Amino acid sequence: MPPLQSVSAISDSNLDFNPLSNLAEATDLFNTNEEIAFISLENAFTNEFRRWLGVQPINNLNSVEEIGNVLDRLARETGKKTAIVYMMVDERQLTLAAITPGSRAGVAWSNAPPLVASSTNVRPEAKNQPIVRGLPEARRSQVIPVVERFLNTLRDPRLRTSDAYLKDAQQLYRWLIAPIEPELRARGIETLLFSLDSGLRLLPLAALHDGRQFLVEKYSLSLIPSVNLIDTRYRPLRNVPVLAMGADTFVNQSPLPAVPVELRVITEVWPGRQFLNQEFTIERLTQERRQTGYPIVHLATHADFAPGRLENSYIEFGNNQRLPFPQLRRLPLREPNPVELLTLSACRTAVGDANAELGFAGLAVQTGAKSALASLWYVSDEGTLALMNEFYRNLQQAPIKAEALRQAQIALLRGQVVLKGGELRSVRGNVPVPPVIAQRGDQPLNHPYYWAGFTLIGSPW
Repeated sequence: MPPLQSVSAISDSNLDFNPLSNLAEATDLFNTNEEIAFISLENAFTNEFRRWLGVQPINNLNSVEEIGNVLDRLARETGKKTAIVYMMVDERQLTLAAITPGSRAGVAWSNAPPLVASSTNVRPEAKNQPIVRGLPEARRSQVIPVVERFLNTLRDPRLRTSDAYLKDAQQLYRWLIAPIEPELRARGIETLLFSLDSGLRLLPLAALHDGRQFLVEKYSLSLIPSVNLIDTRYRPLRNVPVLAMGADTFVNQSPLPAVPVELRVITEVWPGRQFLNQEFTIERLTQERRQTGYPIVHLATHADFAPGRLENSYIEFGNNQRLPFPQLRRLPLREPNPVELLTLSACRTAVGDANAELGFAGLAVQTGAKSALASLWYVSDEGTLALMNEFYRNLQQAPIKAEALRQAQIALLRGQVVLKGGELRSVRGNVPVPPVIAQRGDQPLNHPYYWAGFTLIGSPW
């Protein structure tokens, strides 16, 4: 293998590569040199998103120790211990690799045994050494069909009273989480950042199930393209102003009747302004950001992560203008200050399309936002309103964004938020819903259909 290049040293000519072959090479290296394996893996993921989105790395973290030190600093600043979990899957095996606060790679394992996940045949690990597990019984041709079936079952509104998803949720937990969970628990990890291989990036991780609990009941979660593509600075968000914009009627799209209520409840909790329908324009967003520099931008509108070219994906504005995703970087979301949180509350993502996956998982990088909150599927109006109401209230108190989302998802799954008597009822109080939603009758919101699709992308802090 040629000498490993740092992220900053990689030129555009190096971007024409097959990501899967690079990941396979990185997997092989875990048996001989973990340091090079991890950084090769990090570079492979970084370059894949860099090539597709046309973005540059934010960080230049070139060793396990540097990444571990960043996680250690953030644990001190936030009070939450975070692990970065890489997942790669090919026709040989599924490989799980995690870096925790203070991690340092050990010396090369020149006579290392094959990388396996057997509970009776694992490497001895120092307390601060990265976690690496391989599962030859979980090959790509086995894992990806289960992922797609799980996702399709969860997002089908006809199955929102069914537990048909549960068998796949438990199988995926056994493959993806269980092999590394003892070490995560031993190290006190509370937040998981997932950097995932193609085919896994649209996985609703929150709904993975261990037979007793959902994953979100144990950890706060975030999806990242790679650690070198996310902003690792921490800024508490209490009482910062929010720019809340959206539309409830469209010419060629289904209506979103809960949007006016959604914008109102957000601006009741947070200082800021709201703009609806014809006032929700690209020009208005640009003007408001340049004048006020809102750290939180909430867009309650249709957004589509479509198959094929990046130009096929878009955000719909209130004047029926569609902004293709490549033009997002033209919006003033980086200046006069970076947007700390961009929320798209009504998204749809094409299943089984690698480019749509890259667009979704790279949303924060593409827009210049530090963190993005988006949905993997069009969640019901009542489900979206319920989760957003809980999330923004939690965000005033939670130490990090990922924890605010986790608490909101738990409130729904445990039945603490319901639609009853024309109101959204919770321990926080009652919110009247529009008549078109009230006419649907009383309903619980505890099924994963309502909450598992909401995903934090980029920094969880």
